Amino acid sequence: MKAIVWTRYGPPEVLQLREVEKPGPKDDEVLIKIRATTATAGDCEMRRMKTAIQYRILMRLFVGLRRPKRLTILGMELAGIVEAVGKDVTKFKKDDEVFASTGFTRSGTYTEYICLPEEAEEGNADVAIVAMKPTNMSFEEAAPIPMGGVEALCLLRQANLQRGQRILINGAGGTIGSFAVQLAKSMGAEVHAVDSTNKLDMLRSIGADHTIDYKTTDFTASDDKYDVIFDIIGKAPYSGSIRSLKENGIYITGIPKSSRSIRGRWTSRRSSKKVVFGRVYPKAEDLEYLAEFIEAGELISVIDRTFSLEETAEAHRYVESGQKQGHVVISLD
Repeated sequence: MKAIVWTRYGPPEVLQLREVEKPGPKDDEVLIKIRATTATAGDCEMRRMKTAIQYRILMRLFVGLRRPKRLTILGMELAGIVEAVGKDVTKFKKDDEVFASTGFTRSGTYTEYICLPEEAEEGNADVAIVAMKPTNMSFEEAAPIPMGGVEALCLLRQANLQRGQRILINGAGGTIGSFAVQLAKSMGAEVHAVDSTNKLDMLRSIGADHTIDYKTTDFTASDDKYDVIFDIIGKAPYSGSIRSLKENGIYITGIPKSSRSIRGRWTSRRSSKKVVFGRVYPKAEDLEYLAEFIEAGELISVIDRTFSLEETAEAHRYVESGQKQGHVVISLD
């Protein structure tokens, strides 16, 4: 089968089209023919091995010190068709249309086929989850949901967002943010979305009540106050963000930088404001919950561009340009 092999750490050109062996499912696994996957900023950071320093060493120890060895195919979310099932599988059958995420230690969606376990391990942040694909979405539209959608959902739950509250979402135009805007709006919140100029129209089209261009406006310098600040990219000034919270407000991010972890604990202890460094423990039930939203017409995927498997390196190059709005999809259709 065809696959994009991660040959070394570096620029997009290290992703090479190769022939690799097609896998077969274990007793508790499903074999999925991948119809679409995604290229995300996280995939690009991993390819370059330019993640936060506290993770980089651990990732190299796992993946390979000098070059990728244990993981040689990137990509962590997909939509596709079940081609075969192991003898112990009961939830899925051949020809079921599914969407799934693999978790970090499996990865491997930049290829034609992948095997994933039917059931996720409870209480583990690094798990594969599989669920039936929403019936009213194409494979390309469904592929970005299992990571971006699930992460947005789980972090908003940790923020305890309530109807009528004001939420500011920093980095709203990306993989997680475009889902967070829609989910927060569906929860009854007043949504303020922060991103670059070229993404503001898109953000308004998916439900943002107010948009802020970070290139011209520093939201932390304004007098506006928010019940929740969801800092997806973790780049807003910390002190200013805390000042922009109402009393009893919550600042949440999925990117726990070391310095902010220390300051966050101090803020939570010494004031009425709470800092949450959210960690996501994905469950198939989260995907099923999102599928209900999608089939009710309350959640869409914003697809910027679609590339073929052979164009995966070009897809990474586009993601790194910073121009993407929503999601970049790799189609194997």
